[in-house]
Amino acid sequence: MVRLRILDILEEQEHTKYWLYKQMDMMSYRNFKNIVENETSSIRFEILDKLSRILNVPIGELFEQSEDPTDI
Repeated sequence: MVRLRILDILEEQEHTKYWLYKQMDMMSYRNFKNIVENETSSIRFEILDKLSRILNVPIGELFEQSEDPTDI
């Protein structure tokens, strides 16, 4: 299972979800929450690019792969 590490990165950088939401400035809070909490089945490249730039990490670091399909 592939999951986004956004919450982990925010914690490492000592930022909040609210901070990131305000930086994104492009979507509803509900969509944002679904992405951040890995409750979505797809994500646009535009969103990945913006997350990468705001969090100042390579796009690959936004993802983590787990062998356990229930590990979300």
